[in-house]
Formats: sequence, C-alpha cells, structure tokens
Amino acid sequence: MATVAVVGASGYAGQETLDRVLTHSALELYALGSDSLAGQAAAVLDPRLGRNGARRIPRFITNDAALSCGADVTFVCLSHRTAAEVTPPPRGVVVDLSGAHRLPEPSMHESWYGFEHPQPQSLDSWSYGLPEISPPSGRLVANPGCYATAALLALAPIADEIARDGVVIDAKSGMTGAGRALTASSHAGVVLENVTPYRVGEHQHAPEIVALLGFPVTLVPHLLPVRRGLLATCFVRSLGADLRASLEAHYATSHVVTVVPEGVVPDLARVQQTDCAEIGVFEDRLTGGIIVICALDNLGKGAAGQAVQNVNLLFGFDETAGLRLSGVLV
Repeated sequence: MATVAVVGASGYAGQETLDRVLTHSALELYALGSDSLAGQAAAVLDPRLGRNGARRIPRFITNDAALSCGADVTFVCLSHRTAAEVTPPPRGVVVDLSGAHRLPEPSMHESWYGFEHPQPQSLDSWSYGLPEISPPSGRLVANPGCYATAALLALAPIADEIARDGVVIDAKSGMTGAGRALTASSHAGVVLENVTPYRVGEHQHAPEIVALLGFPVTLVPHLLPVRRGLLATCFVRSLGADLRASLEAHYATSHVVTVVPEGVVPDLARVQQTDCAEIGVFEDRLTGGIIVICALDNLGKGAAGQAVQNVNLLFGFDETAGLRLSGVLV
C-alpha cells in the first residue's frame, strides 16, 4: 500500500482524485488538505464520505499540513499560481494537476499563465505525464491539461505522418473545466443555451501541445453548457500514411484509449464519468483532408483519472487500478 495526501481536495479535480483513491486497492488515504475546510469532517464536502464503510477518511487539515505529512503520494490540486509556489515534499511521488509545471521554460509561464514562476529552477525536475504518449519519469509529475490531453492523444502518434502547417484543433469542454470558483463567464445565465469560444489564440494548453508535437497548431477552445466532457476535433493533412491504421496500432494494447470503428463518431456521453478516451478518424470527401476526433471527460482522463494512472505506472500497480473504465449504457 502507498499512502496518499490530496492537497486542495475541495475543488473539482481534488474531489475527483479523492474518489479514485478511495476505490484503489493499493492506495491508502492519509491526508485531506483544504484551507477552507481544515478541521472539519470529510462529509462536509460530500455527505457520502460519511458512509464509506471500512475505509478510513481523515478530517480535513490545511494544505500546508497535507504537503508536509510524509505521504508516499501527494496529489496537488491547487490553482496554477498557488501550485507554482509549492515546494514539493522531500520524499514520495508528487503529481501536480495544475499547469504550474507543464511548460519547460520559465518565461512561458508569464506569457501563457500571467505570472512569473516563483521557482523557475525547479521546472527541469518535473516530467510531463501523459501515459500513452509521454510516460511519467522521476518522482515529480506534471499532469497534462485537458485540452492538451485530447489533442495529443489524437495527434502525437501521427505527428510524423501529417503536414506540419495548418493544423487546427476545434475543442469544446464542459463547465467543470473552469473550476469550482464562480466567475462572470461561468454562471448559468451566461453558459446555458450558449456555446462560447474563449481565450481564442491564447489558451495556455496550446504550448503544451506544441512542445510534444514539435510544430505549431491553432487551438480554439469553447465552453459547452454541460457539466463535464471534452471533444477535440483536429483537422490535418496526411503525407500519405494510413492515419487510422497508425492510431489503431499505437493504441492496440491500451485499456484507456479506444480508436472507434470506421464510421463511428466519438461520443461525449460515452466517456463522461469515465477515465477513457475515444478517437475517431474521418476523411473529408471534398478536400481530402483528415479529421481526427478525440472525446474524453475533462475531470477523468483530462485530470484526476490521468493523475492516478500516472501514479499506477510509477509504482508498478495495475495501470487501470482505481480508474473508471466504463460508463452507463443508455
């Protein structure tokens, strides 16, 4: 068993991570961090946490106390700026679900996240943990962004087989991608019955995608009036390879990513509440271009599920332990 601390457990990513830890056969919850809930029982976050049978759920402590508790695994589920200020504990695996350690150059943080990184010397110590493309290495892991995860799952295996100019990614995410804190652009009066492009041409996940692909892309994110789920539609030109065959070969042994059969469209409803991703490949009959679509849950494979998957790989656990692998047939 490996002991676990969840830092920032009261946010969406923190709560989803906690949920997976509680169902994991090889992880033992040791500390729950939340500055706003410190001293209170776990059930204040969700009443169901008071009905968890034999599994021990500790009371909330401060985030600093959770960081220093000596757990084997620490999940950091804080805002980008707050996570950047965290000094990792001296032992154990640390998985940061924020964007604080995803970009390799310190100057990129000020440009894309709007603040100067307080610990630029530490960035080289973090590995980018996208298991199917860039498996985690070392004890400090930067969990990828949700848009970056979907785009890279669709494009990274075929990066050498497509033209490197004119790649466009049209991506749409559910509301939980914006976090639990309410903003003027995230309340129901703005979101419901609406689809809104945002951060057009300047979304912070774009440089993540570029760093792994090795060439520029155009990313246009949109906000969907749904709770969760993400769909990335990628427009590319093949250099002559069979892109479907390449993607099928790359994911042939994956328990998490599925290339759906020809003619089947990836479906948001099928991946919601799961840690899986679906990929579909289509040809544009008019232009001859190729359209690669990836669907996943922004809180699952796009956040908490991927964080737990990274831990499984680092500890040698079953890669899918604690993960949600199937939705509900409707």
